Amino acid sequence: MTSDSTFTYQQIARAIEHLTATYREQPSLSELAEKVNLSEFHFQRLFTEWAGVSPKKFSQYLTLEHAKTRLRNGAPLTDAAYDAGLSGTGRLHDLFVNIEGITPGQFKQGGSGLVLAYGLFTSPFGRYLLGAINGRIALLHFLNEGDTVETILASAWPEVSFQHDPITLQPLADQIFNPPAVGLAERTGSKPVLSVLMRGSAFQLKVWEALLKIPEGDLASYDQIANAIGQPTASRAVGTAIGSNPVGYLIPCHRVIKKTGLFGGYRWGAERKQAMLGWEAAQVDK
Repeated sequence: MTSDSTFTYQQIARAIEHLTATYREQPSLSELAEKVNLSEFHFQRLFTEWAGVSPKKFSQYLTLEHAKTRLRNGAPLTDAAYDAGLSGTGRLHDLFVNIEGITPGQFKQGGSGLVLAYGLFTSPFGRYLLGAINGRIALLHFLNEGDTVETILASAWPEVSFQHDPITLQPLADQIFNPPAVGLAERTGSKPVLSVLMRGSAFQLKVWEALLKIPEGDLASYDQIANAIGQPTASRAVGTAIGSNPVGYLIPCHRVIKKTGLFGGYRWGAERKQAMLGWEAAQVDK
């Protein structure tokens, strides 16, 4: 995606913030356009190109009623079988993502000499830092104001060396977000499987695997995830594990909301979470 995509998302995020705060009043097209300093015509075209639906339709995806319906009708996560092992590759995420889980100790034993290639890219949800180790995605971090690449890398993978190599990573980036309006089922029919390397405790790995069972366009609550991994009293710990997910979007922590239907917070910003959920709902509806 070009730099125009980042500008587009910044405009869209401001509109979504206003939609979220005022959806009960059904803000007019002119009001939304004014919030992002665009003409009505330009705003309508830009928003529809980005989301695939009108701002009015998109606002329906941000309501409590819609969220509660998706929670009730979501995939039965308890039907999924989770591997409690600490390593190994499994077929998950409808064959779109393979996850390999390792503990920090296991990684430390074999991590010496490894190199994490990284680069900055643009997406429908703003700029992000992508990192990969031996071709396996190890980091997808959306950039918030004040973030620095060096701090993000050192915090996520302190044991490895880093190499700025966006050219090598471009094919991986293309598989994640291009083309932006294609649903998961269509992508998996034509795109290679992405391998993701996750480092965490046994509990974190189980939570992150559970997230992969939430289909695009559906939602799950923290309680549902806790039940799915066989620890129904651990919803708070589930929330902590979700908040520490280092691979945004591909490991879809944005699809977990409160059981009340409120979207709740997000590591990379509440507006970005709302943008993702509304965008995915629009793709599924189409």
